[in-house]
Amino acid sequence: MPHAVPIGVVTISDRASRGEYADLGGPAIELCLGRILATPWRPERRLVPDEREQIEAALRGLADLDGCPLIVTTGGTGPAPRDVTPEATEAVCDRLLPGFGELMRAVSLRSVPTAILSRQMAGTRGHSLIVNLPGKPAAIAECLEAVFPAIPYCIDLLGGPRLETNPDACIAFRPKAG
Repeated sequence: MPHAVPIGVVTISDRASRGEYADLGGPAIELCLGRILATPWRPERRLVPDEREQIEAALRGLADLDGCPLIVTTGGTGPAPRDVTPEATEAVCDRLLPGFGELMRAVSLRSVPTAILSRQMAGTRGHSLIVNLPGKPAAIAECLEAVFPAIPYCIDLLGGPRLETNPDACIAFRPKAG
């Protein structure tokens, strides 16, 4: 069996990190990735409070130490004062990819008018792609499914492992050679 690709799954939540309620976001990401990915993978899970320094440390560790070509976060993307995931992501990224946030908000607006309040984004750090998702499980699937067709090619461009998708769940776009 091929080597399982490590994928970072980061839940950002004060209450879940204190054990006040179960983390629903991380499992929702893993369920969605399980449907989408055909390539063997394994989650590298992190659960951190809404503290910028801790979010930054988790993202740096997953990218630099754990070698995750993809890191997906959930939570902390709203306008509340403790929602600092986008700031932490921007601080650790080499480049931002604004198209991810634009598409996710456009897709979410079909379901809920408050999607314009969401500040999810994406960027790169070395050979890793970091994607911020909203905190609600239904929105996680909706947003991740919308942007995933571009993710494998982005990881190719970053020099990461080739990710194949399950064609029944997602058709990854890669330009034709030649």
